[in-house]
Amino acid sequence: MRKLFLLFSLSFVIFSSKAQDQNSGGFNKSNLFTGGNVTASFYTGGTVLGVSPHFGYSLTPWLDAAVSINFIYTGQTDLYDNKLRQTNLGPGAFVRLFPINFLFTQAQYEHNFQTIKVIPSGSSSYKLKEDVNSLLIGAGYSSGRQKGSNSYYYFSVMFDALQLKGSPYVDSYGRLIPVIRAGFNIALYR
Repeated sequence: MRKLFLLFSLSFVIFSSKAQDQNSGGFNKSNLFTGGNVTASFYTGGTVLGVSPHFGYSLTPWLDAAVSINFIYTGQTDLYDNKLRQTNLGPGAFVRLFPINFLFTQAQYEHNFQTIKVIPSGSSSYKLKEDVNSLLIGAGYSSGRQKGSNSYYYFSVMFDALQLKGSPYVDSYGRLIPVIRAGFNIALYR
């Protein structure tokens, strides 16, 4: 899985350098942006909360790419009062495609290092540590994004396309949890 993340990151660097060469003849610092988002999902028996700052570059007027770090907390309780508390921390990268200035689609890869605390009903608790990958796919709305400006806020809904066991975006029954994010982008040099 780490090889997959390395391959994804390397592809991102090669793609961004090619796009820069074709568009402006080199690196343009006015295309740099930073920002972040908050994640919130609520469903029967559970909650997902998180933050994810990012740092990115606008490759073209309609394509942004960024690297991010995620912190996600998940709490679940099943029908038998068994509890699960999961903390995730990990790197990620995403691309956002804007077919229209205010609408976008997004694909985001994440590698999560997890600490899981299981609290069975009537038994003593125990902890597990594991890694899991996620590939979030979805769409969103951005406000204030205009040609020549990377400062805007956005709202998106995504789902984990990989649906791997242990994903913070899949419940204990294997059902997908919608990932609802609200965030902002801030142009660094305008």
